[in-house]
Amino acid sequence: MRLVVGLGNPGPEYAHHRHNVGFMAVDEIAQRHRFSPWKKRFQGLITEGQIGPEKIYLLKPQTFMNLSGQSVGEAMRFYKMTPDQVIVLHDELDLPPGKLRAKKGGGHGGHNGLRSIDDHIGKDYWRVRLGIGHPGDKNLVHGWVLSNFAKAEQTWLVPFLDAVVGDFNLMTEGEPEKFQSRVALVTQPPRPAKQSAPKISPVEPR
Repeated sequence: MRLVVGLGNPGPEYAHHRHNVGFMAVDEIAQRHRFSPWKKRFQGLITEGQIGPEKIYLLKPQTFMNLSGQSVGEAMRFYKMTPDQVIVLHDELDLPPGKLRAKKGGGHGGHNGLRSIDDHIGKDYWRVRLGIGHPGDKNLVHGWVLSNFAKAEQTWLVPFLDAVVGDFNLMTEGEPEKFQSRVALVTQPPRPAKQSAPKISPVEPR
């Protein structure tokens, strides 16, 4: 049994923000695996279903990002889970767009959602870091994460989320390294085809 948490901010005005890529990922998981309808519970929205042999609860905290731990803590305690049964999907500035890292424990890296979860359940949960890239200047970070993905970014975002969802069973079954490698393999750009040397017709003697 696993509690899979997507991080984001509630409300339609935030729906397409880079900060909400965790919400986007769990929405895709719920749709792909035909989970039950979302219900309001634990200061969030929750649904349940099955991924492979695992019973999965998906949670989207509705507390706004910096209070996410309240919702996660309530749900984890209700289902009598331990932190290592919790998987959190969140945006990551320090990874290039479309790159992913899966890790248990570690620091919050300034992410307010992770900071809140650390405060409520400790650090021994799984994090799936979904790369959104960095604007290049720390003064631009706030506006970057709280703005919509550009239309041009859909070219990497759509296949990236598709790969995350398609192989998420590896994560829930306890194979994070294989999950990470598989997503990287699926989302890497195709290698350019080798061009054969042009054929040169022999010059006929005059």
